[in-house]
Amino acid sequence: MSRNLTVHLDDLTIHKAKVLAARRATSVSRLVANEIERLVAEDDVYQQAHETAIAQLQRGFHLGGAPPQDRDSLHER
Repeated sequence: MSRNLTVHLDDLTIHKAKVLAARRATSVSRLVANEIERLVAEDDVYQQAHETAIAQLQRGFHLGGAPPQDRDSLHER
């Protein structure tokens, strides 16, 4: 489903957007829609990466080496 969105911009920005859209053989509406879609997609990727990183941090990492020991055995002399 597609819906309209109203955006208020100053005259100079609108003029420049029309020129840019013409150079790209598209409409200002399509230009704006593409940019918003790109931003939303980037944010989705970021959010997924963030959730994955948090889950990995909560699980922890095994970096090799000896298994953990209790405090007393570590400090025996």
